[in-house]
Amino acid sequence: MSKMRFFALQELAGRKPLEVIPPSNKLSDYYGSHVFDRKKMQEYLPREAYRAVTDAIEKGTPINREMADLIAAGMKNWAKSLGVTHYTHWFQPLTDGTAEKHDGFIEFGEDGDVIERFSGKLLVQQEPDASSFPNGGIRNTFEARGYTAWDVSSPAFVVDTTLCIPTIFIAYTGEALDYKTPLLKALNAVDKAATEVCQLFDKNIKRVYANLGWEQEYFLVDLALYNARPDLCLTGRTLMGHSSAKDQQLEDHYFGSIPPRVTAFMKELEIECHKLGIPVKTRHNEVAPNQFELAPIFENVNLANDHNQLVMDLMKRIARKHNFAVLLHEKPYNGVNGSGKHNNWSLCTDTGINLFGPGKNPKTNMLFLTFLVNVLMMVYKNQDLLRASIASAGNSYRLGANEAPPAILSIFLGRQLSAILDDIVQQANSTQLDEKERTTLKLGIGRIPEILLDTTDRNRTSPFAFTGNRFEFRAAGSSANCAGAMIAINAAMANQLNEFKASVDKLMEEGVSKEEAIFRILKENIIASAPIRFEGDGYSEAWKQEAARRGLTNICHVPEALMHYVDNQSKSVLIGERIFNETELNSRLEVELEKFTMKVQIESRVLGDLAINHIVPTAVSYQNRLLENLRGLRETFTPEEYEELSADRKELIREISHRVTAIKMQVRQMTEARKVANHMDNYKDRAFAYEETVKPFLASIRDHIDHLEMEVDDEIWPLPKYRELLFTK
Repeated sequence: MSKMRFFALQELAGRKPLEVIPPSNKLSDYYGSHVFDRKKMQEYLPREAYRAVTDAIEKGTPINREMADLIAAGMKNWAKSLGVTHYTHWFQPLTDGTAEKHDGFIEFGEDGDVIERFSGKLLVQQEPDASSFPNGGIRNTFEARGYTAWDVSSPAFVVDTTLCIPTIFIAYTGEALDYKTPLLKALNAVDKAATEVCQLFDKNIKRVYANLGWEQEYFLVDLALYNARPDLCLTGRTLMGHSSAKDQQLEDHYFGSIPPRVTAFMKELEIECHKLGIPVKTRHNEVAPNQFELAPIFENVNLANDHNQLVMDLMKRIARKHNFAVLLHEKPYNGVNGSGKHNNWSLCTDTGINLFGPGKNPKTNMLFLTFLVNVLMMVYKNQDLLRASIASAGNSYRLGANEAPPAILSIFLGRQLSAILDDIVQQANSTQLDEKERTTLKLGIGRIPEILLDTTDRNRTSPFAFTGNRFEFRAAGSSANCAGAMIAINAAMANQLNEFKASVDKLMEEGVSKEEAIFRILKENIIASAPIRFEGDGYSEAWKQEAARRGLTNICHVPEALMHYVDNQSKSVLIGERIFNETELNSRLEVELEKFTMKVQIESRVLGDLAINHIVPTAVSYQNRLLENLRGLRETFTPEEYEELSADRKELIREISHRVTAIKMQVRQMTEARKVANHMDNYKDRAFAYEETVKPFLASIRDHIDHLEMEVDDEIWPLPKYRELLFTK
């Protein structure tokens, strides 16, 4: 056994759970204690400053400099009560995480003495260096200026000794360089469009809010074993490793008892989340060994997204205290389930109506039906945009792998609700229905509450499933920023609702009653969107063939999926709804393609290094031992006995030689393919070259290494194996 592997296993042997003591036995005593929420605003802000903040949150009213100074002073005083020494504008650049630059409150006063100060100017806007963040060609590397601006709708919070102020991030020239800016625009667009449609039914509805409940899946691995696997450290996944004799076949890990070390980690994570006002509620074992899930109560999309970014950061930091590493990669282990981040999305009105929740009378059920059918049309028309929104190097290993939704977008409604939609179309075609029957929907809609609440099943193979009062977009990757999917969904929904409203208005202008106009357009949309509805097994080969017959796309390659960000339909949504301008959208495409390219490039380099410097020498060393054994046999036995006894060893030597030769040859070929791709000037060509000519080598080289793992003596194998990585407590 290699020294690294030996010491990693030795270090693992003595692990014990840390004792975690909550600040109080009563959760409400410390929930939100590190958040500058409305309660603390009332305590630390003058009345007029508090009113200025709430008006900005609820009405979008600008905050003037005088009020900003008052708010900043109150925010600083609150933060100082928690021992804070620094502040930062916390933002979400186009990377895989968040960004922050910490500044102390320290300044020189007029007499030259040191004082602590935090002004409204520093609260509202700052100028961080933007030169090294992904920008997709919007600016040159030497152009460093960028701006962060306070997002008043997301409360400030304290982490350690730093006051964190959620902000947007834009270029000096005004283009968005982050996830939050377009997300806020998409939420504003869906609010406006959905409110206008709601007012066809209820004039009291003035706002519509998009809600998100994310479910975060992740793996834990012991820190010593993690550090002994360079591929895990550098890429987040194992680039080699033969499957364990036992992994998830028995499904005995799923919802099983949580190991004590993991429970201690989860307990501390939940405490820190609750201090930050993150309403985490659910924890459990997932299907694969050492895989787990965390889920919160639903929140407004913007806040929920901020909270998910915070949670991923907290998980990494807290895990190390418990001698774990958190793996957020979508497929850290080959052959076992990967990790997703289910996005549960809903729309709710300011009057308390869940627009995806069936009502108890024809009017509210008609509202429900209107939004349900518009979701069907939204997904049907924008399937490629939604596919692009969850495309990544990591997620490409997970989607369609009989563990996650397929790359084909479809919607599961449940048989009962689908039957109701079919009945509406069939009965609407009947000449026996009068206008009253149509407008009051005497079509079995009154049955909806009873049917949906109790008998609508779930379909884990559906990428976009209706689950009673929300839609669950199951295809997002575990490491992704939720904003990617939420921008696409809310922008596309806004676009679809605007088209629906325009169609209804046009019929009304032609003299058709409002109720009849709504009903006609719904019927047309139910018929048009029928191909996107699927109730069966999304994993099956039969579905792939059926989806092709329906005209649904099945995009498996990441660059191909990402290119759909700039197709005509996506542009009509993202540019048409003013989420991006042309420059910003093209820059997003470039950033995502470059990100994919770099991740495959890194994996290729790491695999080449491990293969040549770790695996091949180990295999050759074992081969030499076998050759030495053969020489001993030849010297000890007669030629006839030697031939009989040496046959299996010779076969093994040939097998090792074949594998070693293949590995060395394919690493050279992979390196050459990488060089060719790297010399391509166009970022699109590079991404496609890495997909088509570099990435395939990762699987073929791995196959040879995994065979060698089963042939070479376990005592000298250099890397921790799957049975060790997956079954540590």
